[in-house]
Amino acid sequence: MWGQRLFAGTAVAQSVSFPGLVQMDEDTHYNKVEDVVGSHVEDAVTFWAQNVSKNKDIMKIGCSLSEVCPLANSVFGNLDPKKIYGGLFSEDKCWYRCKVLKTISDDKCLVRYIDYGNTEILNRSDIVEIPPELQFSSIAKKYRLWGLQIPSGQEVTQFDQGRTFLGSLIFEKEIKMRIKATYQDGTVIAQAEYGTVDIGEEVAKKGFAEKCRLTSGIDACEAKKPDPNQLALRSLKNPIPLWGRRSNQSTFSRPKGHFNGRLTLDVKYETSAGNHVTFPKESLAAGDFNLGSNVSLAKIKQDQKLIEENEKLKTEKEVLLENYKALELKVEQTAQELQQEKTATMDLTKHLESTLKTCVGTRLKNLAAKVELLKEIRHINISIRFGNDLSDAMQVLDEGSFTTLASLNELEKIWAEYNVAQEKIQTCLNENEGNILIAERNEVQQKLFVAVDVFILEVDDLPLDKRLKTLQDLATSLESVYGKAKEGTNNSEETLRKFYDWQCTKREEFASIRSETEASLQHLVAWFQSSQKVFDLSLDEPLTSEDLIGNIDEILEKTESCVCKELELSLIEQGVIDKEIILSTYSQVLQKIHSEEKFIATLLSKYKDSVEFKKQMIDCLNKNPNVDYLLSIKKTLKGLKAQLRWKLVEKSNLEESDDHDGTEIEKIKQEITQLRNSVFQEIYHEREEYEKLNSLTQKWFPELPLLYPEIGLLKYMNSGGLLTMSLERDLLDTEPMKELSSKRPLVCSEVNGQPVLLKGYSVDVDTEGRVIQRAASYHRACGYAKEESGLLPLIFLFLCKSDPVAYLMVPYYPKANLSAVQASMPLTSEEALKVMKGVARGLHTLHSANIIHGSLHQNNVFALNREQGIVGDYDFTKSESQRASVNAMVGGLSLLSPELKTGKPPSASSDLYAYGCLFLWLSVQNQEFETNEDGIPKVDQFHLDDNVKSLLCSLIYFRSSMTAEQVLNAECFLLPKGKSVPIPEKEIECTQHSREDESKMESLDRYSEKTRNGEANP
Repeated sequence: MWGQRLFAGTAVAQSVSFPGLVQMDEDTHYNKVEDVVGSHVEDAVTFWAQNVSKNKDIMKIGCSLSEVCPLANSVFGNLDPKKIYGGLFSEDKCWYRCKVLKTISDDKCLVRYIDYGNTEILNRSDIVEIPPELQFSSIAKKYRLWGLQIPSGQEVTQFDQGRTFLGSLIFEKEIKMRIKATYQDGTVIAQAEYGTVDIGEEVAKKGFAEKCRLTSGIDACEAKKPDPNQLALRSLKNPIPLWGRRSNQSTFSRPKGHFNGRLTLDVKYETSAGNHVTFPKESLAAGDFNLGSNVSLAKIKQDQKLIEENEKLKTEKEVLLENYKALELKVEQTAQELQQEKTATMDLTKHLESTLKTCVGTRLKNLAAKVELLKEIRHINISIRFGNDLSDAMQVLDEGSFTTLASLNELEKIWAEYNVAQEKIQTCLNENEGNILIAERNEVQQKLFVAVDVFILEVDDLPLDKRLKTLQDLATSLESVYGKAKEGTNNSEETLRKFYDWQCTKREEFASIRSETEASLQHLVAWFQSSQKVFDLSLDEPLTSEDLIGNIDEILEKTESCVCKELELSLIEQGVIDKEIILSTYSQVLQKIHSEEKFIATLLSKYKDSVEFKKQMIDCLNKNPNVDYLLSIKKTLKGLKAQLRWKLVEKSNLEESDDHDGTEIEKIKQEITQLRNSVFQEIYHEREEYEKLNSLTQKWFPELPLLYPEIGLLKYMNSGGLLTMSLERDLLDTEPMKELSSKRPLVCSEVNGQPVLLKGYSVDVDTEGRVIQRAASYHRACGYAKEESGLLPLIFLFLCKSDPVAYLMVPYYPKANLSAVQASMPLTSEEALKVMKGVARGLHTLHSANIIHGSLHQNNVFALNREQGIVGDYDFTKSESQRASVNAMVGGLSLLSPELKTGKPPSASSDLYAYGCLFLWLSVQNQEFETNEDGIPKVDQFHLDDNVKSLLCSLIYFRSSMTAEQVLNAECFLLPKGKSVPIPEKEIECTQHSREDESKMESLDRYSEKTRNGEANP
């Protein structure tokens, strides 16, 4: 039997033991005192606390968890209630050790933080596995106040107050616990003291707990103990408390025998499923503490049934209490809403009472304000709302439009025949065939002349300028109102038909509303006039109230309605459909305007060409332009060159004679100088005449090169006006430039007081044409941009008659390339910006003409006056790839872009890379470069202006998305508004004098070894 097994041998010890009880060792544990700190309160007699000696252990656990848990795996599957996990506390997002008390759902669990005692519902994702070294017993212990129990039938509010009161006594306070007993689940029964205060006595005094009384079978204190799971949920949500199981409230009777002042208790035991089970049936069925009592199975079942019914009643009570609170809250909210409605109704009533007193006056005042606004709107032109301006514009377009001219069609037909005849002559290479084509062209030319004359007379009678001005003003007016037109509008007839239908409907609607408004206002005025007679006492026969016209309230209502309708139509923004119709019509009108403007522009262009053609043909009809003047210039040049050569021979003979006269030699030198100037003056005249003939050939007479092959017009045209046949090297007073002639012959000379450099290119039959073609492309690009080209200009190109050499004449700027400038006096940052802006302009000129420089380096970029940067020419005997294959270096930095090193063809990007490296070299002076494995310099290592550094990074690292035009417009090159860079006149004069002095020097200073390997003017 249970009683015999449980109490065997206890009579000798004179103490009582129960199932589930841990008997205290009187000598080692009973009345043992522990210093603890409260950490969590469950009810008025139960709390959790930590031993003060465990403070360092808590710190170590926290540190370990903060390192382990963020990297650990979240739990999955069935959770072990005996195992310790890591849980992420929701309030501070820190990790703590916890045990799973109950699985709420598939993704939520109820856990207890074992080192503190509090509970929380966590997501599975916030629960992780922790290593075995953290799997040890909890720091916090669960304590129960000795000799106290929760009173039976305690209300929810008192329960919460009791828990709060106990928390105020023990939470985070160091208290002494005098241990009396320990349950199987680890709950310690103890007497708590804080200083001289007995905490249990204080709780009992407040009525939150009562002294324990013995009941049948078990201690009443244990019978009052709530279910831990329910307490855990209560601590989370703090609703109506879920009380634990209770035994019947029988009178406590002390059992016979001596207990040594100790009360031994039985508690619930944690099962492997993680939930607490009830007391063993044997202990619940025990009627009292008499050692000889016998327990029947029927009594056990009866008590168990009572416990289950009690649980069910408690659950129903909780539901009812929750429903009661919800209904009570809803009633309170409804009462508040009713009170608010009542207050609002009372306020509205008061407002209506006050406004009724002034209703007529206020109504008439508001109506008068609306009528006044309506007057202003009627004075303003609101035709835009109905597209009247578009209708007017279409009327203007229809009335005076120029659609076509009969003479224009005939003119274009004959002009097309004329252009075909000109093209045939241009491509003809046989003189006899050319004469036939010229005769055919002249016939067409006669017809064209007549058609041009008719066209000019017809256009002279048209007011084109006036019409064009009207169209421009009309377009400007419409654009200011409607803004940008829609693109891609088609079916103009359908659009205009919809517009006219819509406009008619809107006008009818507006006219109807306006007439209603005027009628209602007249009716109102008539009522006031009749009411005047009613209230005028001076009249002999005043009208009565029955004689008034109509009801004033109805009249006012009608008038207000009509006025508001007209205001709404006038002021409210148009709808989407209305806007769509107007904008579509506006787009069609604007298209017609632009179409007519384009037609008039075509007429004016044809008129201009016709006038020019007529002017040219009046003198040249049926005859070719005269080239006699060009031939006379060539004849004069021939004589001057012969005289010059004779004087040069005479001067040479005098210098070689033993008794030469210095005065006579000087006189001959002066004559030679005059003859050279005359030669170049005639060469310039020859170029001007060639340019005139070139223009005539391009426009009107393509047969000139065929008829006069001896003048070399075709060669001049193919060279872009750069090639001259009248210049020879022996006519110039040249000085060899040995220090710059490492790659090709270079000589220095002077033309009209300007130092020039002659570059000699060895050519053969194949390369001669390519050199002329490349030089011509460069020359044309330079000529298009003129003075703003940023390029070194080409003066002349001529071929040597005695040797297979082509000479290119360019301006000579001694010691002006970047290599020489930086070696003598480096540019400042401001000067470098000015120079590199000019270089960027030069690259932009070349790239716009689809020319890749491919040979940009420090000896081929010039800083004129230390502020104007220009790009030098390149070797015209080499292709782009050949020029770009030379690995130029500057300051130890390769100017060869990474893509060129990998064998890719040169491009504008490779030019910009060399430009960026030169710019970086100028910006950092003599500092050493750090490069990556591809040889690309590291820009971040230098302290540069932010705008300059940004541009350099774009050029060196992201140049594929950069263009020379973008570089030219970079932020670092933009001068502040109103700021200019003046060039003092004295500086210009000094520069000119220095040039003259340098041109007269017999020899030039040699450059450094770096310059000697390059060229001053490549």
